[in-house]
Amino acid sequence: MVTGTQISQKDDSEMRSYIGITDFTDVAQVTAMKGIFSQGGAQNSNRTLHVGVMMSYKTLYGYPTKWSAAFPKNGDIAAIFSETDVMNCLHYADFDDHDEHLADCLIKAIGYGGPGLNALQLDMRWPDPREIARALVATKRHALKVILQVGRQALVDVGNDSDELVERVSSYIGLAQYVLLDKSMGQGLPMNPAELAPYLRALRRAFPLLGLAVAGGLGPDTVELVRPLVEEFPDLSWDAQGRLRPSGSALDPIDWDLAAEYLIKGMALVPGIPSE
Repeated sequence: MVTGTQISQKDDSEMRSYIGITDFTDVAQVTAMKGIFSQGGAQNSNRTLHVGVMMSYKTLYGYPTKWSAAFPKNGDIAAIFSETDVMNCLHYADFDDHDEHLADCLIKAIGYGGPGLNALQLDMRWPDPREIARALVATKRHALKVILQVGRQALVDVGNDSDELVERVSSYIGLAQYVLLDKSMGQGLPMNPAELAPYLRALRRAFPLLGLAVAGGLGPDTVELVRPLVEEFPDLSWDAQGRLRPSGSALDPIDWDLAAEYLIKGMALVPGIPSE
């Protein structure tokens, strides 16, 4: 088993913790949220703004899907990722088991991300690490940060057991720099901090250099759920999606006033950033 102490060292800009918003569709939205992030004092902490853009297997290849209207067109993604000093992250989702040619999919997806792309989140059940490695080599994007989402079904696959989770995650050490625990998976279901804490503790013990992240129903009215976790894990990262709309549906556009409020309240939870 590979241990966390064997993760290759990266500079601070590469391994900074993040506060995330997923479902950007225009660079003007990124610029606005980056401004709020900077004004809130986060630029003086070891934090970066996570700029999440969604893509799925079906939208990558132009197959019909209800998400086509909600996700940006493939050809527009590189422009969304044109802001610097943020974590420009493409969320690639595939829960239909196309693992046998995952590398080819990721190579194509990374190409649409353009030169500003600096992170890739894998929203799928335990993708083949060999395919991930092949894609990074083929695209010569070895510095690309990889976030491994561990969702509801992925946790079921390991029996919702912390030790089994550690064993499974060990296959990704050296490839993934962050593990994101997310039982909501964009559906706006509020996370349970007490339920996630044992998994985070087990991962931190086993892999001290691994970035830890959580998501699940976070928004301006629920980001406070992160507080007990960030008090125990000061470098914890988190991301928000569904609850940034009044409807709670990721099919609808983000309400950017809600997103700004979430960002301000989230920054107030970060150690070293004074709350208003």
